[in-house]
Amino acid sequence: SSLLLMSGVVVTVGLCRRLARRRLRSRPLLFAFLVEMFSTFQICACTNELSLLGNVEPKPHTALTLTYGFTVLHGLSLAGSTCNPCGTLQPMWGGGTSLRMGGLKIAAQFVAAVLARVFMHFIWSLEMAEPHLGALSQGCSSPMQTTEMQAFCIELLFSVVFQLAVLQAESVNPKYRVHLIALLITMLVYAGGNLTGAIFNPALAFSLHADCFYDKFLSYSLVYWLAPCLGKFLKLYVF
Repeated sequence: SSLLLMSGVVVTVGLCRRLARRRLRSRPLLFAFLVEMFSTFQICACTNELSLLGNVEPKPHTALTLTYGFTVLHGLSLAGSTCNPCGTLQPMWGGGTSLRMGGLKIAAQFVAAVLARVFMHFIWSLEMAEPHLGALSQGCSSPMQTTEMQAFCIELLFSVVFQLAVLQAESVNPKYRVHLIALLITMLVYAGGNLTGAIFNPALAFSLHADCFYDKFLSYSLVYWLAPCLGKFLKLYVF
């Protein structure tokens, strides 16, 4: 049921992106907003569902395999979208994207994060699958299983490693690049998922753990918003 749900989200988003591409080419701002929103919605919705499958046996092989598989699927189906506020900051900083367009895309990413959370909570309330039972009663299921300073450093390090890998992979054939990036993300999730969740995406972090941001806004904003953005600027500074 979970796999069918996530596959349905991917297919629906693909149709919405295609429709937007056909109908809104003459309105670039609205087109950019909707495409970025649809794409980020797909990643947030699927990752929300994947977060419930972490305890599926055999552990952690099932969760890691699904993480790799859906990361490849996202890479193949969402070409041209960043789906990450940190990724949008780079062209803004370099002058390749206007402040207006960059701000619009970041707004679309956070709107999609909220919509994905609302949508997935509605689906979970229907309790159509076993993992959905009791999912809404968890509240702030904190991914931070270490000190704030260590969590900050982990998310910062993972963000730098990920951004450097993406930069180095630009010269790789796109058919292989998506698998390399998916393998790296899976390795980072395996290495730090039990400590911070290994998210390094501010919009995705908010979609997954909005309750935690409400309870401990300062801590979670530092770890899951500031640290990934700082990692992006460290990469820009080095290169």
